[in-house]
Amino acid sequence: MTEKVILAGLGGQGMMLLGRLIAQAVMLDGKNVTFFPSYGTEVRGGTAHYHLIVSEEEIFSPVIEEADTLIMMNLPSYLKFKNFLKPNSLLFLNSSMIDKIYNEMCIDIFRIPATKIANDLGNVVASNMVMLGAYNAVKNLVSVPTFLSCLKNVLKGKKAPFFEVNKLAIERGAEFIKNSNLVNSHQLH
Repeated sequence: MTEKVILAGLGGQGMMLLGRLIAQAVMLDGKNVTFFPSYGTEVRGGTAHYHLIVSEEEIFSPVIEEADTLIMMNLPSYLKFKNFLKPNSLLFLNSSMIDKIYNEMCIDIFRIPATKIANDLGNVVASNMVMLGAYNAVKNLVSVPTFLSCLKNVLKGKKAPFFEVNKLAIERGAEFIKNSNLVNSHQLH
């Protein structure tokens, strides 16, 4: 099993935290992982992205030329990385910020209103955790308690009060997938 994922969004949407949480959780689960965060010259509002490879085998390069999964938080990010998709890839879109895209190849598209769900929880910044919950509900990489343990480890001190809303965001992302029957149909165009 090898999973090559590109996560991208606006600077400030938490792509680095999302990538780091996935990397830590899969390492705790005994899998190999490489990650390549790219802040570039971006600041809040620019595109930030994270390349992540998870495998049970040894990983020889952190470079992703074709992704198994894209997690895209906004349209400019999708446009920048859509050419990394290959047939049978998975595409997770924050449908709160990406209206319509055309499925030009045989890929499974999951439209998650992450920004709306996070905003309804009272913290729009938690939209990255909504996407984490949705992604893990489909891919089942590691158990939710493992993600929560990693999240608790990251959100210490002054950030500790944000744990509960982020936990809820992960749960709501997973619920959205389950309630939409997206896991069973595995197709949503």
